[in-house]
Amino acid sequence: MSTLLTVHAINPLADEAHAVTDALSSCPGGSRETSGAGPSPTMIRIFNHYLHRQTLLRILADLGFILLAMIVVFATQTGGLEQLLPVAGPQVVSLAAGMFVINSASGLYQTAPNFTPTQAIARAALALLLALPLTWLIFGLLPADMESREAVRLAALVGVSVVVLRRVYATAWSSSHGARSRILVLGTGPAAQQVTNTLRAVDPHAQVVGYYPSPSEAGAEPAVDTHMLLPGARPLTETARQLEVDEIVVALTERRAGAMPLRHLLDCKLLGIRVCDVNTHFEKTLGQIRLGHALAGWMVFGDGFNQGFWRTAIKRLFDIVLSLGLIVGTLPLMLLAALAIKLDSRGPVLYRQERLGQHGRPFMVAKFRSMRQDAEKDGKPRWASVHDDRVTRVGAFIRKTRIDELPQLFSVLKGEMSLVGPRPERGYFVEQLTEQIPYFAVRQSVKPGVTGWAQVRYQYGSTVEDAAEKLQYDLYYVKNHSLFLDIMILFETVAVVLTGKGAR
Repeated sequence: MSTLLTVHAINPLADEAHAVTDALSSCPGGSRETSGAGPSPTMIRIFNHYLHRQTLLRILADLGFILLAMIVVFATQTGGLEQLLPVAGPQVVSLAAGMFVINSASGLYQTAPNFTPTQAIARAALALLLALPLTWLIFGLLPADMESREAVRLAALVGVSVVVLRRVYATAWSSSHGARSRILVLGTGPAAQQVTNTLRAVDPHAQVVGYYPSPSEAGAEPAVDTHMLLPGARPLTETARQLEVDEIVVALTERRAGAMPLRHLLDCKLLGIRVCDVNTHFEKTLGQIRLGHALAGWMVFGDGFNQGFWRTAIKRLFDIVLSLGLIVGTLPLMLLAALAIKLDSRGPVLYRQERLGQHGRPFMVAKFRSMRQDAEKDGKPRWASVHDDRVTRVGAFIRKTRIDELPQLFSVLKGEMSLVGPRPERGYFVEQLTEQIPYFAVRQSVKPGVTGWAQVRYQYGSTVEDAAEKLQYDLYYVKNHSLFLDIMILFETVAVVLTGKGAR
């Protein structure tokens, strides 16, 4: 099985005789964003993962405000700061992590929010409903004999309230104010229009100033707004300087030598203008590697897709420690789920099924049974669907809250799975999807996960088209996975569980 999958994974190389040229013609350093001395980039790369600059600033501002509030309280109420870190340090860190999850679940860290006043008030109320009891419990763990204990707890409650209200205001305000990054798109075809559609949907701080035609597109009907076409007779460097461009996105279908103004792109880079190709644009903007634009040469010769010894060892240690803690912490919940399943319908508590793991190795995955015992009585594998009539009453609840996934923590301990990774699929679907979707087998180069980048970014898939959409997120994860990204995904998983997003 693994040999077959590997062949399909690299098969597109046969169709790309110019892969090396494509890789070298893309963003310098493979997928690495080129930055010069110009304005701060819209997206910031931290441990291979792209974060929107505004999102990072919001998170740091909230953390800083909570820390500042605690410093002021300890300085005024206890007469010094010597107790802050040794006594209240865990509470401050726990509160900051909790606020990150709550604000994320409430949509207050979205880069392109579109809230009505009523929706903004509702989200603020939800965030406060979750944050205030959490703060009360966390700061209730301070030592009982601590001086001004209640004053510190009250200050934390006030601080959290201000953080949430400020976040609602800042989120709404920043969607229409603030510095905007000026982007020039090199190309006038469908890829160029996709770049614009992406930026309009997810990044209110980006402004496309125009489309510069390539010599290879001469005579072709433009797919972009003709009113934004720039004169190709003027050199690209001069056009970029006149329009005060911050970034150029190369969105060309044909990228052989002569099709791109490479010398002018280099001149723009030397002027401090960032230059990146369309693959990198989608990677950093959407957190995806788009199948329609990804070339094997770009993946082979660019950075990422690394599976080093230390990365694997650190990830394994992280899995063992955290899965053990989660098993101990959720054991009462698992016992209650088992009892509810037994009382609700006939059949076993656990549902066991063979899935394919890393490198196509089969293993048995266990989940709490959420469907009738005869869910596949005809013997034909089926994806779950919206309002699936095979799902039991208890099953609907444990699927929505992801409780059905908890037994997979034991597979993590055994080393068959990881906490974070692509969803483990059945062999029947893997063979089918590998034949139909390019690069599908690449996702099996890492261990499957209880949660993953695709799981928190896209709804539960039930079609080949859904599988292709989720694969684009899985490819991003395989290319850029790190402990930092794993932690980010675990935080987002908590937010997904709180909102029931994507459950089926």
